[in-house]
Amino acid sequence: MHRTAPRLARVLACAVVPVMLVVSGCSSEPEPDKKASAPKGGDSSTADGSGSALATPSKTPEVEPAKYAKLPSACKAVPAKTVTSLVPSAKSKGGSPTRTSDSMVRAGCSWNGLDDKGVKGSQYRWLEVSFQRYTSDQALGASGAARAGETYTKELEKAKATDGAKKLKTSALKDVGNQASLVTYQLRRTGEDFAYVTVVSRTENAVITLTYNGTGYAGAGAPSVGDLTKGAVDAAKEAVASVASANK
Repeated sequence: MHRTAPRLARVLACAVVPVMLVVSGCSSEPEPDKKASAPKGGDSSTADGSGSALATPSKTPEVEPAKYAKLPSACKAVPAKTVTSLVPSAKSKGGSPTRTSDSMVRAGCSWNGLDDKGVKGSQYRWLEVSFQRYTSDQALGASGAARAGETYTKELEKAKATDGAKKLKTSALKDVGNQASLVTYQLRRTGEDFAYVTVVSRTENAVITLTYNGTGYAGAGAPSVGDLTKGAVDAAKEAVASVASANK
């Protein structure tokens, strides 16, 4: 009996050891697979999804504010003295305003008249000035001056594309706003030869187009392009200056 007891204790001890090993193996967490959890492709994103590698969105650059906030009264943009000189017998000295839904964005005025010289015939003249103003647009990323520059180009191309124009010439002008061009040509209308002068100019965020034309009736000779050019350019300078004056 004394020899049997120690032997039984040894058997029970051996039987307990495997049970403890099994319990220990089931309760312990497996080591994480470091290779599987490693970020791929150099992604340094953190666990919460806020990766330090993500670039901070760049802020849209601010466009330059438009310089001019309004337009002048179109029929007063060319001084009365100049109108009298260019259109001696204007039907309306005050001019005929162009219809517009917003005179601070688009405006225009025209004068026309027939100067009867009796047996020497008559001289007809037409003068027209128009204004277009642009604001800066953050959504487009374009300043008012840049947008006006696009319209300046379009207006110039329109003048150069006049149907039936003959002897058309284009030249750049200095000291008429930020940029300006002169377009001259001859055009046959109502059985008469007309001389045309168009000045397209831009001053900051405003575009000014001035047209001056004329012809002779009842035996009077038609004016030459040269006869009309100086007066048209002088009137264009005054129209450009009126924009700055209106915004003082």
